[in-house]
Amino acid sequence: MNRRTTLAGVLALSTGLTLAGCSSSGSEPELKVIGAFMPQPVNDMAAAFLVVQNSGGSSDRLTSVTSPLSDDVTIHETKNQTMRMVTSFAVPAGGELDLERGGNHIMFMKLKQQPKQGEKVSMELHFEKAGPIKVDLPVKETTHNPKKQ
Repeated sequence: MNRRTTLAGVLALSTGLTLAGCSSSGSEPELKVIGAFMPQPVNDMAAAFLVVQNSGGSSDRLTSVTSPLSDDVTIHETKNQTMRMVTSFAVPAGGELDLERGGNHIMFMKLKQQPKQGEKVSMELHFEKAGPIKVDLPVKETTHNPKKQ
């Protein structure tokens, strides 16, 4: 093997390793929303429930939610049957954030209209690292709870 062939091989190998190191596969959050729904509200407030799955190699945080249904959409945690607003929720790498009835959830205050069962409500989830995710929430009956079916 001559010196030129060896040098070309080393350069090709190091370039390939450098590009592999810059690759985003596995090192970025890869988020997907499943099971989203909103129970039909009975007053000027509503809640939304869903699961954010992260199949990526790094964690992320849900930082806010926006929707044309309300100018006041917040995220709440529930501990010891007490609800309080929080600034973010962790979405672990290779894990999920579960927003469910009786637990952590999204809260819509001062609704601009009353969505009815069978309609859809649009919202957008905002994250610390990943781009926003648009979700169309199907409005279910007021007592809907997929965990108890």
